[in-house]
Amino acid sequence: MGSDVTLVSGDAIAAYGFSGGHPFGPDRHEAFMQEFRNSGLYTKVIHESPRSATTAELESFHESRYVEFVRERCVNGVGYLDGGDTPAQKGLFESASHVVGATLVAVDALMTGRARRAFVPIAGLHHAARNGAAGFCVFNDCGVAVEQLRARYGVQRIAYVDIDAHHGDGMFYGFIDDPDLLFADIHEDGRSLYPGTGSADETGKGTAQGTKLNLPLPAGAGDAEFKIIWQRVLEYVEAGKPEFILLQCGADSLEGDPITHLRLSPAAHALAARDLCSLADRLGHGRVLALGGGGYNRRNLALAWTGVVRSMVESAGGRGADASP
Repeated sequence: MGSDVTLVSGDAIAAYGFSGGHPFGPDRHEAFMQEFRNSGLYTKVIHESPRSATTAELESFHESRYVEFVRERCVNGVGYLDGGDTPAQKGLFESASHVVGATLVAVDALMTGRARRAFVPIAGLHHAARNGAAGFCVFNDCGVAVEQLRARYGVQRIAYVDIDAHHGDGMFYGFIDDPDLLFADIHEDGRSLYPGTGSADETGKGTAQGTKLNLPLPAGAGDAEFKIIWQRVLEYVEAGKPEFILLQCGADSLEGDPITHLRLSPAAHALAARDLCSLADRLGHGRVLALGGGGYNRRNLALAWTGVVRSMVESAGGRGADASP
């Protein structure tokens, strides 16, 4: 095999975005790809193309009536899919379905042994709930990935790690009572940022009470604060012994993002990817899937995501990445 890292990219997921100056514009994919091509990494990964998720795959996480609502609302492309953040647009159902399908292509690459790591730039739509859109997110590819890992491959213990500035509420509440979904989320404190959730005392419910980790950071926190709290994430994930690791590496936690207030550098994202790859190798399976998530400063997302893939390539090659913030 020429590479142990798969990149799933292409026009079908680049199309996911909103027009009219919306922060989540359709130019985000190319902003990353341009930096990635210039980085020297382009020839060091396996390139795979997105596919559309099936209705059954979407409904493994989402309620069927919600999937149909999105399909119908996007025929005419009028109004919103939520309270005002996520516009309905013609073609959005198809591009959102391809985002989910792209993540499932990456899941399959890892589970069938085509790769040990994978990255999908336009993915990680962590706000979408089982029954609704939210925060620019139509379908929750992370949630579908968890459900399909279980249904298709029998993987039960899955770690979801989220370093996007926004709390991954769709994932947290979607699996709030599931003790086998390890959840660790470093995000800006909900008192200063959407969606306002993810306080440290939110640790799960029912049989999952006390099994989930929400780690809010104050507005203005940077690499030093991240690095301290990141150790708790690593200890938590390693103790949970997951069979598969998902990393939602939203770049809106970097300094200079237009809608958030954290001040991380791209080195934080490279560190997170490097450490999770090393942890996955120690656990014996090596499976890490990173999903781009948010990020509305185009230069930031290009640098952060390229750093994530560089850490994956270097860790898979056994050389280790120099990524300390």
